[in-house]
Amino acid sequence: MKFNVSSRLTYYVQEDSTIILNVHALRTPTQTILEETLQIDPYIKTEEITSTGCESRLVRFKVNAGTNVKIEYKALIDNSYKHLDTNSLTEVAVEELPASVLTFLNPSRYCQSDKLYRFANNKFGSIEPAFNKVLAISDWIHDNVEYLSGSTNSQTSAYDTVTELAGVCRDFAHLGIALCRALSIPARYFTGYSYLLKPADFHACFEAYLGGEWVIFDATKLAPLNGLVKIATGRDAADTAIANLFGNVNCSWIEVGCELAEDVFNPVFYNSESTVAVSYI
Repeated sequence: MKFNVSSRLTYYVQEDSTIILNVHALRTPTQTILEETLQIDPYIKTEEITSTGCESRLVRFKVNAGTNVKIEYKALIDNSYKHLDTNSLTEVAVEELPASVLTFLNPSRYCQSDKLYRFANNKFGSIEPAFNKVLAISDWIHDNVEYLSGSTNSQTSAYDTVTELAGVCRDFAHLGIALCRALSIPARYFTGYSYLLKPADFHACFEAYLGGEWVIFDATKLAPLNGLVKIATGRDAADTAIANLFGNVNCSWIEVGCELAEDVFNPVFYNSESTVAVSYI
């Protein structure tokens, strides 16, 4: 499938500062960038850098004090995904996990899986097979956590979300990740552009490592699972922020778009009878 994605951001820089931007679509075996432009007004020389493990494409640039900088990113993406038989998505024993996956078992800044072990085990520990276990986690979050804009901030963690039962897509993803890790299922944060998301914005989901595959889950159920364009993956939102600002910088505008560049689209959502899952790797 082909998607036109875009993002427009405006920052006012009050002192000499550095911005590390993370809005570029990721290059992966299933995601090809056919066209891409990045415009910065006023013109500023940029440097593209790749994070460790190639989980994101970062652009770094320095901005002088007193600058109102406007950023516009556009890309045409040819995206594909794998249909996986849910019967094959079994739990992988820790001793058999690839070294690159092990880090996604550990607690992280926003995903304190160590604090949620008892809750996760009591609520989901007996559910089998593993795909159904993660699906039950996703469904529980959707059914019990209210999607409430403005209810959380950059400090809100998965432990806060399970206590307050309110949040936005980032919080839903963090809680899903933490509960999976508490049950020894590796899980990681996924951020990207999302087709049919209303209102349009950057979107957060999570991926669980099942049967040797990274399988996508979205506890918000606000957008189809096959309508995503990956920007980055990481342990949690700390690894995948859309922008890291070093200095006195204020964001005054964000606008995000993701439109289908083809005529046919059959949305995919999971339900209790799902026999097929989606992977972007």
